[in-house]
Amino acid sequence: MSEQKNKKEKVEQEIEKEAVEELQEVEQEMHTVPEETATEEVTLTEDEKRLLELEEKLEAAEDRYLRLQADFENVKKRNIAERTANQKYRSQSIAEALLPALDGFQKALDTQSDSEQMEALLTGMKMVYGQIMTALEAEGVEAIPALGEQFDPNFHQAVMQDDDSSKESNEITMELQKGYKLKDRVIRPSMVKVNQ
Repeated sequence: MSEQKNKKEKVEQEIEKEAVEELQEVEQEMHTVPEETATEEVTLTEDEKRLLELEEKLEAAEDRYLRLQADFENVKKRNIAERTANQKYRSQSIAEALLPALDGFQKALDTQSDSEQMEALLTGMKMVYGQIMTALEAEGVEAIPALGEQFDPNFHQAVMQDDDSSKESNEITMELQKGYKLKDRVIRPSMVKVNQ
C-alpha cells in the first residue's frame, strides 16, 4: 500500500508540476504580446489616428461648404434686390436730368402777361409741361406736397424761417423750389420756408 501511495503522490506531484508550468506559460503569454499582435495594435492606432484626421477634415469641408452655400444665397438675394431696385428706380436718372427743365417751365408759367400772343405761348407751354408731367407720373415721379404741410426733414429742406402767428409752428409757409420723389425715394427735397 505504501508503494501505491508513493506512486499516487508522484503522479499527483507530476500533474501538479505540469499544471503549474501550464499556468506559468499562460501568465507569460498574457503579459507578453507576440510581435505580430504588437504590430497590429500600432497599425490600428495609426488607422484610428488617420480616421480621426479624415473625420476632422470632412467636418471642416462640410462647414466650409455650408458657409459658401450661405454666402451664395446672400449674394443671390442681394442681386435680386438690386435688380428689383434698378427696375423700380430705372427712370431716376432721366427724372433728375429733367428737373431743371421742369423748374424753368414752372417759372415761365408763373409769369403774367397781358398780350394775346404771350397767352397763346403760355398755353402751349402748359400743354407741353402737362405732357412731361404725365409721362413722369407714369414712371412713378411725383411732386412732393409742401405749401401748408408740416415740415418733414425726409421730404423738405428748410432754407428760411418765417414768423407768422396765423400759421402753426413748423408749418411750411412758402415753397421756393418744388421737390420730387420717385415712388418712395426722394429725388430732390422741396426747398421751403418754415414757420417758427
